[in-house]
Amino acid sequence: SIMGTSVSITVIHPSPEEAKEAANLAFSEMGKIEDLMSVYKEDSEVSTLNREGFLKDASPETIYVIKKGIYYSELSGGAFSICVLPLLELWEKRLEMGMAPTEAEIEEALELADFRSIRIDGGDVELLKKGMRITLGGIAKGYAVDRAIEVLRRKGIGHALVNAGGDIRAIGGKVEGVPWRIGIRDPRNKRRFITVVEIGDRAIATSGSYERYIGRELKVSHIINAKTGRPAQELLSATIIAENAIDADVLSTVVFLLGLEKGMELVEEMGHVEALIVTKKGEVVRSSGFRRYEG
Repeated sequence: SIMGTSVSITVIHPSPEEAKEAANLAFSEMGKIEDLMSVYKEDSEVSTLNREGFLKDASPETIYVIKKGIYYSELSGGAFSICVLPLLELWEKRLEMGMAPTEAEIEEALELADFRSIRIDGGDVELLKKGMRITLGGIAKGYAVDRAIEVLRRKGIGHALVNAGGDIRAIGGKVEGVPWRIGIRDPRNKRRFITVVEIGDRAIATSGSYERYIGRELKVSHIINAKTGRPAQELLSATIIAENAIDADVLSTVVFLLGLEKGMELVEEMGHVEALIVTKKGEVVRSSGFRRYEG
């Protein structure tokens, strides 16, 4: 298990020994990324930054992922933010008490969710407001998958699939001419698939709302909009197909936060990226090029 999720690596290769060696190296690469970026590890770079408000000589990996996070925060108009941790924790804490946070509490946490208050200077990162804390939860998993794929490629693997809790990226097909087939689950009935997509050399990721109850009312998705300080409510799930897993991972969250109209607009503008969205009403909406992945 890596980043709080189960990871599987499938390698198709004539030599079982080489396949195993490559997979093991890929796993340890993912572990390395987790050690740098997990908020659950006391001595990770991210935990150090959150504790001290400053990180000197950060690894190029952490700098890369933070910059990617800032890029997508900009792109989403601040709905997505890697500085959302104080907000997430506020909602967690209040929900455990069976209530929603107050306006004043949300306002206070919103102050700290501002991604523009991260300063990067070479390898140094600084959080400019006291109490700011980042989380790379919506990005680091995708990045770790990409790093695993790089390791497999370097080892000469031509057919593989890496799956980190639904963040998936493939090399080639299963065999020549046969793509990997991946089912997209129906958020309303986890035993049903909406569709099956066929991918080779692509990544796919889904963000969904497994909702939680406040008292007896159904209320809250676990994905918080860093602009409003409230849970995203418009969609049931957003699935993205992209060239790499870091983009699929982040974009699925960004689109989930932006909602149907703005989310699809962004996807169509970006090119090289496709989306399938399930709305609250259970409507399934595809981006213009999505169908070419459906067998």
